[in-house]
Amino acid sequence: MISLSDTQKIGMGLTGFGVFFLFFGMILFFDKALLAIGNVLFVAGLSFVIGLERTFRFFFQKHKMKATGFFLGGVLIVLIGWPLIGMILEIYGFFLLFRGFFPVVVGFIRRVPVLGYLLNLPGISSITFIPSERLLDVKGAKGHLCRSCPCLHVVKWKKPWIVTRNAGVLLPAALLALACR
Repeated sequence: MISLSDTQKIGMGLTGFGVFFLFFGMILFFDKALLAIGNVLFVAGLSFVIGLERTFRFFFQKHKMKATGFFLGGVLIVLIGWPLIGMILEIYGFFLLFRGFFPVVVGFIRRVPVLGYLLNLPGISSITFIPSERLLDVKGAKGHLCRSCPCLHVVKWKKPWIVTRNAGVLLPAALLALACR
């Protein structure tokens, strides 16, 4: 069981309510007020869960500036009063920001009994196949940035199945997400 501090519990609640209000606002034909409340609660909840400094570092990394611009620009446009355009920009920014988490989520869902069976069906498994050793090339980095987890350690390929982190520790690529934590 994961132990959460009281601040993180409040953040989980705020994030949950934010997602609920966003979903409910989209169901009710992009209601401006519900979408605005959902956006504010989601961003506030995220900052409560991971902390203000880590939230700022996550959103304002050099290689995520385009995604942050789309996401926060979409939030601003929803607050101004154009919910459809704002949500389109926001969803695009969300996918750009959190695309590094999708392999972890798909891997977790594959372990859930019924959903894992559905994801392993022949037509669906080819769509949801995401290798765990996927790395992101970034200009100026001496190696690659790990996309398997949110820590973004710089890693270098030694052999196709072994990578090394900054400290020079060799580990199998399949365990990269676990080793980065």
